[in-house]
Amino acid sequence: MAETASSLLAAWSTFYFMTASSAAALTGLMFVVISLVTGQERTDATQDGIATFTTPTVMHFAAALLVSGILIMPWRSLVHAGIVVAVIGLYGVAQILRVMGRTRRLTGYTADLEDWTWFTILPLGAYVAICAGAIALATVPVQAMFTLAGGVMLLIFIGIRNAWDVVTYIATRRTKP
Repeated sequence: MAETASSLLAAWSTFYFMTASSAAALTGLMFVVISLVTGQERTDATQDGIATFTTPTVMHFAAALLVSGILIMPWRSLVHAGIVVAVIGLYGVAQILRVMGRTRRLTGYTADLEDWTWFTILPLGAYVAICAGAIALATVPVQAMFTLAGGVMLLIFIGIRNAWDVVTYIATRRTKP
């Protein structure tokens, strides 16, 4: 089993190295964007918007980075890797459920279907895929690795799209002096 785990994970190491690097770089860019808007006046609605839209985007990048980093590690058993990744996926599901609650309670902005799709439904699907792939890792490892890869890639693309959405919203809503 030890060689099977090592050989399977080694075959995916380049993919997960790429996704980890991308997620780390994109997380850094989100920090730059947030720092650029620190001079703006903050309201409760602004704080709610950050908690609902910006923070989850950073968390998607961080989850992609974490899952990728874990799957690059030289595990002796796929069961152990699966347990760790499943916990991350479950945490992601819980976070998305919190985001759904925050989205419903927004006062300064009403989320439309596009917001619900990109900020809650698709991320929920990505985290469920990560959970499912992690659980299946010990029994059907080849299929599980593709499911995990799909979940990680989906989180990165969701993060890219949502970061762009947040940046364009901030740029167009900026108050004029």
